[in-house]
Amino acid sequence: MRAIWKGAVSFGLVSIAVKLYSATEEKDIRFHQVHREDGGRIRYKRTCSICGEEVTYDDIAKGYDIGGGEMVILTDEDFAELPLSTSHAIDVLEFVPAEQVDPILYNKAYFLEPDGSATKPYVLLRDALTDSERVAIVKVALRQREQLATLRVREGVLLLNTMLWPDEVRTPDFGFLDEDLKVRPPELAMASSLIDSMAGDFEPDAFTDDYRAALQEVIDAKVEGREVVQPEEVEEAPAAAVDLMAALKASVDRARAARGEQPARGAGAGEPTPISSARSAQKAAAQKKAAKAPAKKAAEKKAAPKKAAAKKAAPKKTGEAAKKTATKKAAPKKAPRKTA
Repeated sequence: MRAIWKGAVSFGLVSIAVKLYSATEEKDIRFHQVHREDGGRIRYKRTCSICGEEVTYDDIAKGYDIGGGEMVILTDEDFAELPLSTSHAIDVLEFVPAEQVDPILYNKAYFLEPDGSATKPYVLLRDALTDSERVAIVKVALRQREQLATLRVREGVLLLNTMLWPDEVRTPDFGFLDEDLKVRPPELAMASSLIDSMAGDFEPDAFTDDYRAALQEVIDAKVEGREVVQPEEVEEAPAAAVDLMAALKASVDRARAARGEQPARGAGAGEPTPISSARSAQKAAAQKKAAKAPAKKAAEKKAAPKKAAAKKAAPKKTGEAAKKTATKKAAPKKAPRKTA
């Protein structure tokens, strides 16, 4: 690692010379903008919007827009006269319990290494912080900006965490915060059971950036001149959570099954909620309706043979009538009576 800053930690009459190193690094895969046809890098020119001329870095100043098309221009001399704290000092303001610092305030992290003969006072401050279970609140000037920060111990090294200023943290303003929502005790008990079933110890190494790994595989394949064929994963569409208790219970059972445990009946799982009661009534009505439908169809099927038999009997009756008609036609006619 390369030191990005040198200075001293000062508290009371004690001064500890240190070097500052970036404690983190971004692993994102970076790309250049290139011409699709020939791969040439895309360059941008810094031009003035008024005169249209290309401007060098030496001729660039900082401007603050005050509205109405007006701009206030600040030069390096203006910044040099600002009341910025000593550029190479980390001033300790106070020592506070670590749990009093909201994690949302943390910004970037830096390692501190003792410089020269400052190892002994460095170790003294480190051990004192460890024993007190407190963190040091400090002010430091980095990149021409005064920043609030904390000093704490991580793996035997002093760690500087720069912080946001309180007015840089937004206040949440959402409509549901004003709603009078009440959670039923059985639902809360089931949610707590779900949390317990998924509880564990945080191990950062157990998690990986799958997207970055897949993207790197594509890049490696391009370099090696081979094609990458990866089947698309079919994601199941999440079902609508109609019954909150049922969804929670199913989640608990799935979490326990993943751990090889028997599905447990969470507290309050058997108690119906308004949603589950309405759903059960709807299900019962549907089953009753489904039971009536087969009965109606069976009755129609039984009536069908009778009609068919009637149709078959009709031709038989017609045959007998035809026979009688034929007999009637075949009977001899009586001779006419003779008259005197």
